Amino acid sequence: MLDWLLIGGGVHGTHLSLALTARLGWPRDRVRVLDPHPAPLALWSRQTANAGMTFMRSSLVHHLALDPYGLKRFARSPEANGVSRFAPPYSRPSYALFQAHSARTVTEHDLGALRVRGRATGLRRVAGGWRVEAGRGAIDARRVLLAMGSTERPCWPDWARALRAGGGRVDHLFDAGFDRTTVPDGERVAVIGGGISAAQAAIALARRGPTLLVSRHAARVHPLDADPGWLGPKYMGAFLREPCPVRRRSAVDGARHRGSVPPDVLRQLRRAARLYELARATAEVEGAEAGPLGIVRLTVRRLDGSVAATLVDRVVLATGFEATRPGGAWLDDAVEAEGLPLAPCGFPRLRRSLAWAPGLYAAGPLAELELGPTARNIAGARAAADRLPSA
Repeated sequence: MLDWLLIGGGVHGTHLSLALTARLGWPRDRVRVLDPHPAPLALWSRQTANAGMTFMRSSLVHHLALDPYGLKRFARSPEANGVSRFAPPYSRPSYALFQAHSARTVTEHDLGALRVRGRATGLRRVAGGWRVEAGRGAIDARRVLLAMGSTERPCWPDWARALRAGGGRVDHLFDAGFDRTTVPDGERVAVIGGGISAAQAAIALARRGPTLLVSRHAARVHPLDADPGWLGPKYMGAFLREPCPVRRRSAVDGARHRGSVPPDVLRQLRRAARLYELARATAEVEGAEAGPLGIVRLTVRRLDGSVAATLVDRVVLATGFEATRPGGAWLDDAVEAEGLPLAPCGFPRLRRSLAWAPGLYAAGPLAELELGPTARNIAGARAAADRLPSA
């Protein structure tokens, strides 16, 4: 029986596996990470690259390594030549620098060796711990840490589902089968979304042909996706003293700047509009239908109430991920069978240690009622590591 089994091998699972083995003293041969993807951060890396990310939306102290200043030192090393760039404010590292430092961290600590390739399909208590059903059989562990995100569940609007069913060319930026770089040069593309991923994807796509960015609202400009006060006691003190999960949920939802962009991305977007065939429309998509030769007729309603239609060759959704609790059916089943406590919003009610039940822990989105609005971010992974028990 393992000491720890982590479910999810993205940013959270990878950092927490490092914290457990290199800082908290748990033996490497007693810790494993269950994940269906081929390497640490594989899904995250594919999705961020597909979005055309150039700079991180987190500061230089938020990364995979244990030492907060590890990335800063790495940026001065020969390995970082050509990618050692930072964007204001908060010294946000370039995407290439973050990726190079992540690869170095994974290699240096041999984190790939902790991984078990597979997908969780069930969770039950057993004597002395928990049993996780996976594709290759069951894995027993004294402690299970749920570190899954929502990144395998892209949000599809109803009109987009109908368009796909009708034969229209529509993809989600974060679909497993979509590669932005394969969109043909000259093809007319409509990008739907109002946040940073939509803006970055529109900039990247505009370099190869006509692109229309359709957003429901004007640009919401915020350097980070939550006020930095949530990273420390300024706001987290009152949050942790609040006993009501409904008020905590309201605080989390109110603090997150959904659908926003940092100032530098907005500047890049405006520059791309001058240099390339990039147009922007503030409007709500009312419908879309596929016509002859696969051409899509996109109907939008502007803020003034007027309706307009435009013809494009392809629609790319940058509408984020579903807001539902991560995990899906197997976790829903475990919640019911094991009587795991939930808040009215359907998310776990955790102890300060991030324990959901004896031996069962949660991080990432599942821990946001305990870790606050930054729980989903890299900062949230580091905060979770501070809560977990040592050997």
